[in-house]
Amino acid sequence: MTIWKTKTFSELTTIELYELLKLRVDVFVVEQTCPYPELDNKDQTDGVHHLLGYEDNELIACARLLPKGTTYDQVSIGRVATKQTHRGGGLGHDLLVEAKRECERLWPNESIQIGAQSHLQNYYSKHGFSVCSEEYLEDDIPHIDMRLLK
Repeated sequence: MTIWKTKTFSELTTIELYELLKLRVDVFVVEQTCPYPELDNKDQTDGVHHLLGYEDNELIACARLLPKGTTYDQVSIGRVATKQTHRGGGLGHDLLVEAKRECERLWPNESIQIGAQSHLQNYYSKHGFSVCSEEYLEDDIPHIDMRLLK
């Protein structure tokens, strides 16, 4: 069973911060062979929350929840990642359900916009997101913006 925690940057312990950054770098930089500025100064921005999913005290999933005006004019979910060894069993869907739930708790009745890798369009569509942009390249990876309306 996954245990979910939501914390602001200042609430993260040094161990939690290290594990969070390691998981994100493992997924987005190493697995996707994509050098990019993972540390983008948004993690510590006021109002940003980090969703952490643990199994047996091991961080296996994470997402970043951003208030409107941080990345988009809407609330946003970003840095959605699951540990490679825990994929294929529905953890990614559980993570997105929990991320949407936390966004609703933090910012009731707000739309959510995401910048999704294009190949994940169907995954996000299953959770109610619709494409709201043309495809574009971000760090040489095709992306689209998607929105969940309230």
